[in-house]
Amino acid sequence: MDNYKQMLAFIWAYEHGNFSAAARVHDLTPSAMSKMISRLENRLKVRLIQRGTRKLVLTEEGQLYLESAKKVVKAMAEADSLAEHFPEKISGLLRVKTMPTFARHQILPWLPEFIECFPNLHVDIKIESRYEDEFEKGIDLAIYGGTLPDSSRVTSRLGTSEWITCASPSYLERFGTPKQPNDLLQHKCFHFNYLNDWNLWEYEKDNEKFSLPIKPLASFSQGDFLRDLALDGQGIVRLADYNVAKDIQLGKLVPLLSTYRLKEPEPIYLIYPNRKFLSPRIKSFMSFFTEKIKKNPWTIKK
Repeated sequence: MDNYKQMLAFIWAYEHGNFSAAARVHDLTPSAMSKMISRLENRLKVRLIQRGTRKLVLTEEGQLYLESAKKVVKAMAEADSLAEHFPEKISGLLRVKTMPTFARHQILPWLPEFIECFPNLHVDIKIESRYEDEFEKGIDLAIYGGTLPDSSRVTSRLGTSEWITCASPSYLERFGTPKQPNDLLQHKCFHFNYLNDWNLWEYEKDNEKFSLPIKPLASFSQGDFLRDLALDGQGIVRLADYNVAKDIQLGKLVPLLSTYRLKEPEPIYLIYPNRKFLSPRIKSFMSFFTEKIKKNPWTIKK
């Protein structure tokens, strides 16, 4: 960077005719300008400017160096100008990692439109139920909910989600509707098959939270299998609202125990390596899906 500054100082001095004029225009002192050019000459081991003349006069070597220096500065300016248009010419590979059900219900519906907006960008989506930091393995962006492990990664809230206890109308017609959380212990229930907060069927009453020791008839690693069981009338599940919101709107599933739902929703985060110099590929994805989710909320009314 110092080499580039020295080159600029030399060009400025020539264009303005002397050190003092160039220094005034570029908020430098004549001494600083003189030192940069002297360092340039020492580095190149050649005299660029004739000393002892009132007007700045270049040596033959100085004339040759001036031509090359101008080409370098022009090339850098063109490169910077190109960078300003990167968002309009986004291309390459974007690697996103997120939860299976979120990918299916909140990314997949809008993905064709995103691809149409950025036809030169290839999106590779990896689905994993549990969050693990894989940025060192090439992941550009992750989307996960709940409590994340402490790390140096940057997070931005994409939205919030609530856990909804629900069942199909056919199941409730056959087995009855639970009126309070403890009634669930007498019902057919299904949940996830690994240790996670998602398996804590938490509820709230009088500002006090409590959880139930649900013993599932079957368990799966992905929420859509649980959703399918519920839609088929096999039992009760507790799933994220972004997973079952449409089913509830269509009357295929019925939300249960709404008065016991947690008052604080669970945050869903965009997670990325750092805030500085964020890739236009990542920015485009974040901006697009943040806007889509904002305009198409999945919130279920209590």
